[in-house]
Amino acid sequence: MPIYALENRSPSIHPDAFVHPDAVVIGDVRIGAESSIWPSAVLRGDYGTIIIGERTSIQDGAVVHAVAEFPTIVGSDCVVGHLAHLEGCIIHDRALVGSGSVVLHQANVFSGATVAAGAVVRNRMDVPAKALAVGVPAQIKPDASSEELIRASAEVYVHNARRYKKELRLL
Repeated sequence: MPIYALENRSPSIHPDAFVHPDAVVIGDVRIGAESSIWPSAVLRGDYGTIIIGERTSIQDGAVVHAVAEFPTIVGSDCVVGHLAHLEGCIIHDRALVGSGSVVLHQANVFSGATVAAGAVVRNRMDVPAKALAVGVPAQIKPDASSEELIRASAEVYVHNARRYKKELRLL
């Protein structure tokens, strides 16, 4: 799998994490236990730090980047959907970022919150706990997120990563 150091920046990947062979991890990237990085995901910590907590999935085609001023932090038990883009933001524990969405510099997605598929969370925007952010630019729908859905989705990916670590083979 393409895992690269850049200058003095090297990834740190917990041995219980799963990084798909077609994902790319570069530079100052830290990936926690039982987290999963799926095909075509790119985590590029060339200018800043990226931290992925435990039991978090970064799904197919997602792009996670950081700049020197703003690390990108994704907490534990999070789901980051297919083709999402995170840059210089904080995704707190037990949050979900939907497919094709964008979360930008200094934004916070708090615990139990969901960024809907295709939504754009602008610079310095907060998505409160248990809220749903929808649209472009994102609008907040208070208490509209499903914490149970986030928990169940995160759990599915923990189990799927275990399956892949055990059964995936190149033909």
